[in-house]
Amino acid sequence: MTTAGPESITAAGGVKLLSAAFAGPHAWCNEKMMLAEDLSDGIPLATFFASGAFERALSTYAETSNGSDRRAVASMWSLYYFSCLTIPYVVARVLDHQALPVAFDEMTVALSADGLPRAFGVTTPGDWQAGGEQEVFSVLAPLMEEHLAKVVGHLKAVGGISPKLAWNNAAVYIDYALRTAGIEPLSDQADAMVGCRLLPNGAPNPFFDCLRHEEEDGDRVCRRKICCLRYLLPGIPSCGSLCALPSQRKQ
Repeated sequence: MTTAGPESITAAGGVKLLSAAFAGPHAWCNEKMMLAEDLSDGIPLATFFASGAFERALSTYAETSNGSDRRAVASMWSLYYFSCLTIPYVVARVLDHQALPVAFDEMTVALSADGLPRAFGVTTPGDWQAGGEQEVFSVLAPLMEEHLAKVVGHLKAVGGISPKLAWNNAAVYIDYALRTAGIEPLSDQADAMVGCRLLPNGAPNPFFDCLRHEEEDGDRVCRRKICCLRYLLPGIPSCGSLCALPSQRKQ
């Protein structure tokens, strides 16, 4: 497959699109990941996390959500961050064989008025065609090594949430993207992502056992290992059967 770079994929209004995969049911990805030049209020991620802007964003979200538990605020904030980042990356990678440039130091982030992440900008233009390899850790390696590992550290240092919780939050969206991308064999790769104790390089797999698929009332349900703490925030709906806490699943 020949993959076009953003310079050859243009939407109405002249905005450059990152991937041809961002169409149809995945068109919303265009609003979550774009060229940095099209994200006018984007802040370089390195600056955002080092300047105190991240701490201020958490405080803004805590105020607007009436959240008094700092860990719950940071965990919910990370859910928005990981969904905006990982789903577009996985969709482009598995549907159009594109490895979008998601290195932490080469991206920007823009926030909504409530302090939550709204969109990401990539600063490296070009043609990001990757091979047809679909082994899950080959697909995810750039995302895990060049971005997620750094953000997990900031979430712990400033937000107070454990790395295990942060990786579990990211795993939920990667699992979702793999299973809904429209390529059936990727369900097996989603299982492998959480089923392997070690990465191919021998390092511990941070996604190991983050999610479990169990039978419940005749249906197969996905369940987190660690609760995202959303139940500690007023007015936030439960994540239902996905929740790690039995008491929260039917809320």
